[in-house]
Amino acid sequence: MNSEEIDDTLSSGRPYPLGATWSKRGTNFAIFSANATRMELCLFDKPGDGQAVKTIRMFHCSNQIWHVFVPGLKPGQCYGYRAHGPFDPAKGFRFNPAKLLVDPYSKAICGDIRWGPEMFSYVMGDPQADLSKDDRDNAAQTFKSVVVDTTFDWGQDERPDTPMAQTIIYETHVKGFSKLWKELPDNLRGTYLGLGSQKAIEYFKSLGVTAVELLPVHHRADSQYLNDKGLSDYWGYNSIGFFAPDSRLASKDCLGEQVIEFKTMVKNLHAAGIEVILDVVYNHTSEGNQLGPTLCFRGLDNTTYYRTVADAPRYYMDYTGTGNTLAVYLPNPLQMVMDSLRYWITEMHVDGFRFDLAATLARELYDVNQLSSFFDVIHQDPVISQVKLIAEPWDLGQNGYLVGKFPVLWSEWNGKYRDAVRKFWKGDEGAMSELANRLSGSADLYQATGKTPTASINFITAHDGYTLADLVSYQETHNEANGENNKDGEKNNLSWNCGAEGPTENPDIQKLRRRQQRNFLTTLFLSQGIPMLAGGDEYGRTQQGNNNAYCQDNEISWLNWERDENAQRLTAFVSKLTAFRKEHPVFRRLEFFRGRPLRDTNIHDVAWLNSMGQRMSDEEWGAYNRCLMVFLSGFLIDLNGKVVEDDSFLLCLNAHFEAVPFKLPTTNPAATWEYVLNTAHEDGFVDQNNVQKIADSIEGRSLTVFRLAFKANADHSAVVKELLEHINPPPATAQSAETKPT
Repeated sequence: MNSEEIDDTLSSGRPYPLGATWSKRGTNFAIFSANATRMELCLFDKPGDGQAVKTIRMFHCSNQIWHVFVPGLKPGQCYGYRAHGPFDPAKGFRFNPAKLLVDPYSKAICGDIRWGPEMFSYVMGDPQADLSKDDRDNAAQTFKSVVVDTTFDWGQDERPDTPMAQTIIYETHVKGFSKLWKELPDNLRGTYLGLGSQKAIEYFKSLGVTAVELLPVHHRADSQYLNDKGLSDYWGYNSIGFFAPDSRLASKDCLGEQVIEFKTMVKNLHAAGIEVILDVVYNHTSEGNQLGPTLCFRGLDNTTYYRTVADAPRYYMDYTGTGNTLAVYLPNPLQMVMDSLRYWITEMHVDGFRFDLAATLARELYDVNQLSSFFDVIHQDPVISQVKLIAEPWDLGQNGYLVGKFPVLWSEWNGKYRDAVRKFWKGDEGAMSELANRLSGSADLYQATGKTPTASINFITAHDGYTLADLVSYQETHNEANGENNKDGEKNNLSWNCGAEGPTENPDIQKLRRRQQRNFLTTLFLSQGIPMLAGGDEYGRTQQGNNNAYCQDNEISWLNWERDENAQRLTAFVSKLTAFRKEHPVFRRLEFFRGRPLRDTNIHDVAWLNSMGQRMSDEEWGAYNRCLMVFLSGFLIDLNGKVVEDDSFLLCLNAHFEAVPFKLPTTNPAATWEYVLNTAHEDGFVDQNNVQKIADSIEGRSLTVFRLAFKANADHSAVVKELLEHINPPPATAQSAETKPT
């Protein structure tokens, strides 16, 4: 857009909505700053221009919102702001009009940062550090905001609105998912359109996932630290634009096209019944600590947008490990976050959010507060409260680990689930009791607050940490590619390499590693709660032992689509697991197990057994025990008020290194145990046309599933009742599944 076409007849415009809002008459600009003394709107012809073709002083300020209407200005226009005000870093004020600022409400951001001393408001190398002032202009080296036409033909788009209990999440990165996929055209690989392509949709449908959870897509700024090392902030946890989809993930020039491509991706996925969940980072920005660059918030109103130290506002409170923390407990930053969430729901049609370091957002002054304004506003909002809300329930501040403590409406990444399952299959001592809690939906964490098993997002691996294949192949981190001498990344990974560190030609170790992956995956998909699969784990993706690949925008992180026979077999196994879970509501209950007779029957919903088929004793729960049988009754399952009947199953878990005798509970002659799945087999699921004889032992480090199969005309409830009478104590002394494992 040539700025010379703009009508010079300006008007005051409106203070709302914030951001740049285009209409057929022109564009309204509105931006908040409580402490600025003057605001200038700068218009540029191209993203890399250093000289504005027009600078407009904004004379009108209503309730701390500066605004102006520019007639004739059209979508595609590049712009930025210069904010005047006090430069007194010791008091927290960092206004510097030499630094061009992006609009916090930008719907699109263009251009790149070219790092140099001009990007900082202080003179680098000056003895006074950030107390000094740099007056060099940085317009040619920084981002520009873009005026966007938000209209889009959504057609008949409808949200899949998948019930939470039926949700299966696939966590992935927009670029990493398809960057190496040769079946896609070159220009679509690694883009929104690639992830929303028909090929990708066919893949998601074959896997059986119902939602894709995307690593951050808000526009980000790569740090100079990584840039100088030839790396980038690949994961994207370095947001600078909370309304703008990252232009790097679009296939075309990015003067608003990224918005269209993102919407197209969502529309295509919705048409296939697949939801889109965004990983969002509202706890900090890419401006870092007091020595970081000035890109947006710092130059607009530092003391309003950020949490500064009360008695030393030169410095920032840092609950995130990134140098700063957004002041979400204050009205204007809180409004910005809520406006952003509503925008992504109403304009971009996304179906939910996973909140990075969500504990930070709930901190009022210092402590995490379940009654914080953040929760209050979300819970009463008629739009935001109706989508999927998932918390990463921890941050780096004091008392910041809050698994099980978020309020209703929220699900949580259950880090305790991850650790318990890893410990059990690793063979750790004393892991049995907690494993039982995690398998049964973590009632010990969620039931007391009125939640259901859907509060628990179960996962074995995620983007942060080892991949599943690396979890069973490495005991030490191998993060040398990150350039930090392998000192970064979590060191307590609860991993086991199965006898060799990294790649090996030993066929026995290779076989054991494949079995362990099947153990983890089977446990994940047959647990109560919501399973989340890390993208690539379905075929055994490796990062060569790097458990902190946040900066690896390359083959270390990207999915490999050239897959050998073992990778294809594992993918087929995952597809069968998701189909099996969907077929059987016994694995996705809406209520926690009671562990006692249901209604007017003597049928229990769950029974915890030892390897001899008898109820676990108190001593066995606490002993050095690596074997467990779980009977899951398919009777009287409540699905949103509708009572259904499903098959009953027996899960046999053996984490010993060798085979252990297992005695299946005795059944009435009218029923028998039918082989369904055995992780000791390479294909996992048993071919019912060639069912092997049920062995009298369960192989070492394996999980076997049996279905209770009835003969014709059998009384199902009578058979189950009789079976349970042999293994359960009288109802008066029965102990619940929730309390016993705990």
